[in-house]
Amino acid sequence: IWGRLRRATEASRADLLASDWNRKAVVTTLISDVATAYFSLLELDMELEIAKNTLATRAESLRLIRLQLQGGVGTLLDVRQGEQLVYTAAVSIPDAERQIEQTENQISFLLGHNPSSISRTRLLTDQQTPPEVPAGLPSKLLERRPDIQAAEQNLIAANAIIGVAKAAYFPQITLTGEFGYQSTALANLFSGSRRIWSFIPQITQPIFEGGRITSGVDLAEAQQRSALAQYEGAVQAGFRDVSDALVQFQRIKEIRAQRELLVTALQDRKRLAYLRYRGGVDTMLNALQALK
Repeated sequence: IWGRLRRATEASRADLLASDWNRKAVVTTLISDVATAYFSLLELDMELEIAKNTLATRAESLRLIRLQLQGGVGTLLDVRQGEQLVYTAAVSIPDAERQIEQTENQISFLLGHNPSSISRTRLLTDQQTPPEVPAGLPSKLLERRPDIQAAEQNLIAANAIIGVAKAAYFPQITLTGEFGYQSTALANLFSGSRRIWSFIPQITQPIFEGGRITSGVDLAEAQQRSALAQYEGAVQAGFRDVSDALVQFQRIKEIRAQRELLVTALQDRKRLAYLRYRGGVDTMLNALQALK
């Protein structure tokens, strides 16, 4: 009669939806963590390959430096510097292998599997380039975030709980008795020709427990304010996450563009160094330095 059960049902439904949105948030986070770890694994594979190639190049350079020392051209200092470069490159290989194994264990854990090797599909350089972020994306898209949806449902539930708390001011009676007929409490709720209130002693009269019920209402309202603050926090966190991601995306594109220019310059330097070596103008050692 007083909407207590209706508001309680509304609150329970909102709690259920909030739980479902929280589940979706966990799934989204899990997918993101797996994808990030997998691409990190592919990156580590490339770093390991580069480390092995670097070790081979520096070992060849060291061999030539030692030949120069034997021929009276090089110095022992050059040999020690070459050895330092070789040992440094050698150390990076087991370190990369360690990171690869740990990342594989991380992915296995995220997938609910025992630690094992993770199969690769394509190299990192063969992966499809992510699409450009289109301009003019509306902020309304943030409403799709599961954490914001969960916070919204928690706010709805908190609002409904206020209604439940306020309904406690009114008597709680049973509408039906045995065999589905009208209950005695409901029949005696009104009496007299004017159908005015006539609470019999068997009916709970919360009006005389106003202090306790008022405290319950105050608590529900405080919880509603807390849910509202959490909702506002979720929205603010959503805007921050998007802003951070867009800034990172933009800066990484700029860094990548500069690195592509650097790679082009280094490749041309290596090409010229080998041309000079083949033409007899420069030594193989300088060509290997350019390759390094």
